[in-house]
Amino acid sequence: MREFATEPPVEARVGDALCEAGASVAVAESCTGGLIGSLLTDVPGSSAYFDRSVVTYSYDAKLAALGVSRESLDDHGAVSEPVAGEMAAGVRDTAGVDWGVATTGIAGPDGGTPEKPVGTVYIGLASRGEWGSGESYTTVDRYVFDGDRVEIKERIARRALETLLDAVESEHDG
Repeated sequence: MREFATEPPVEARVGDALCEAGASVAVAESCTGGLIGSLLTDVPGSSAYFDRSVVTYSYDAKLAALGVSRESLDDHGAVSEPVAGEMAAGVRDTAGVDWGVATTGIAGPDGGTPEKPVGTVYIGLASRGEWGSGESYTTVDRYVFDGDRVEIKERIARRALETLLDAVESEHDG
């Protein structure tokens, strides 16, 4: 599962950045099935910044564990920008951490459509600001990755960690 890893791997760089910023993260995973949490916990000392990974593969799990709205699921489907954003904010808020990361997509080999082909993923990122500051935010990016199911899952997981790393470094340096 290191076909797309860099040196040093992104999971180690994320850990360093979170420690330097004194920040914590939780992950809500659908299509990655716990892979992001697994990568994060491959790093010794990850308990200093990693709280949890919640695998919410079904509609019911997204609704019950993360508070994703029935309306977003009904109107847009699980693989959508609104759902990814709600997943990221939901895991951030239920875990009480600084950062929430979420993935929802189609890893294949089946399930794609012309609008959402196999390899489509939405990666949500939610940042917690201080109460009343107006600095909390959620962003969602859409990607389409090539490869077989395992390759797509790894690419999604690593892209999600790169997204987190960029945001943590940007906030900490800014």
